[in-house]
Amino acid sequence: LIDGVMYDMAAPSTTHQRIISQLVWWLQDIVKRNKGKCQVFPAPFAVYLSANNRSYLEPDVVVVCDPDRIDEKGCHGAPDFVAEVVSESSERRDYAIKLFKYRTEGVKEYWIIDPRTRYITVYKFDRLEEEAAIYSIEEDIPVGVLGEEIINLGL
Repeated sequence: LIDGVMYDMAAPSTTHQRIISQLVWWLQDIVKRNKGKCQVFPAPFAVYLSANNRSYLEPDVVVVCDPDRIDEKGCHGAPDFVAEVVSESSERRDYAIKLFKYRTEGVKEYWIIDPRTRYITVYKFDRLEEEAAIYSIEEDIPVGVLGEEIINLGL
């Protein structure tokens, strides 16, 4: 549900699930090694972006560093990090609608992972100047919200 509009979602592909599994493993490893307070959640995990509940999403992967935002229903407010794995049916939503929504609601870092092109677009919104970078899926990628620790999905 984004701004009161309901979107149907197709079942994820095996490639989609492999990417999410790898990303969650890396993120959890970084948090654990650094004894961090952040928590990593794979989909399905509810994210209520706005207080009026007109925007309810289930991103593929989220990192939440403020424990006060988490309860048994999910995350209330913007997560610190969001990753979406693009499919043909979700491309417009991931690159346009969700990008705008995540940026305006306070997400600090947004990754769009495209298995077809094998690129990851990384947006960092928590900087004085918004940053966007494109990486190959095989490259080392710094995770800004986790102290610029490096992830390499190696896919």
